[in-house]
Amino acid sequence: MRLLLASLLFALISVAASAQRTTPVGKWKTVDDATGKVKSVVEIFEKGGKLHGKVLDLFDPPEPNPKCDKCAKDDPRHGKPVRGLEVIRNMVKDGQEWASGDILDPENGKVYRGKIWVENGKLQVRGYIAFLYRTQTWLPAE
Repeated sequence: MRLLLASLLFALISVAASAQRTTPVGKWKTVDDATGKVKSVVEIFEKGGKLHGKVLDLFDPPEPNPKCDKCAKDDPRHGKPVRGLEVIRNMVKDGQEWASGDILDPENGKVYRGKIWVENGKLQVRGYIAFLYRTQTWLPAE
């Protein structure tokens, strides 16, 4: 009986472990490159055949309700609260990746050309300036 229960438990754990995310759609925890700490939760959703992402929650913000004060003055997101801010816009499916859109870093106000894809159940988020790029790994939030 114990062997049967142990086998069943092992099978359930194996199934759960293999049920990794394969799509960027959903909620993701952003992780700070320098500290490794979770900074926010971003929800990625499809709208008009393109992917977009907005900030749902912030962890340890520098102030209670930070705003995107460093966003360019001509950007409609300038001065808006970071919670609820659309930080990923207009990503178009290109094979297993979503690209050709842009990604906003609300901390510095810069907008980067972007590309996102899921790898081993984690979201890879890459921002480009010319030929230089930086990639972050985001973790599933649900």
